[in-house]
Amino acid sequence: MEARLKSTSSPEVTGAVQQLFKVVYGAGVDPLLLELVHLRASQINSCAPCVYGGVHSAKKHGETDERLHSVVTWRETPFFTEPERAALELTEAATRIEDGQPGVTDEIWAAAAEHFDEKQLSAIVLHIALTGFFNRINRAIREQAGKTW
Repeated sequence: MEARLKSTSSPEVTGAVQQLFKVVYGAGVDPLLLELVHLRASQINSCAPCVYGGVHSAKKHGETDERLHSVVTWRETPFFTEPERAALELTEAATRIEDGQPGVTDEIWAAAAEHFDEKQLSAIVLHIALTGFFNRINRAIREQAGKTW
């Protein structure tokens, strides 16, 4: 399968996205946790290029293979901290809204709020949304795995 487009961005779009990422990564959330959030949302959305790039990026931040292989089954493993679990649960709830799931319940939000302040929660939610944005673009244009950022 080949990608449908060679390039999907213009300098204006790239600049705007870079500003959003600056906000996300400037909010005080551990960058490694943001990589886990990105990876989990991309797994749910079956976005091969984002899963591939997310694994690569997480490794650059020091993530282990053991944990990377377990992100998809984070509930059944002992490898994740309580803040990571809260962020992954928030990620799944916010990502699965079109699956007929209830979305982010008050309980899920409260669990995340125990570990993150409002600025951090805002960054995590924005990161989940940005991941979904890229997942949908990549799926629409049939972007192939193998690229990194």
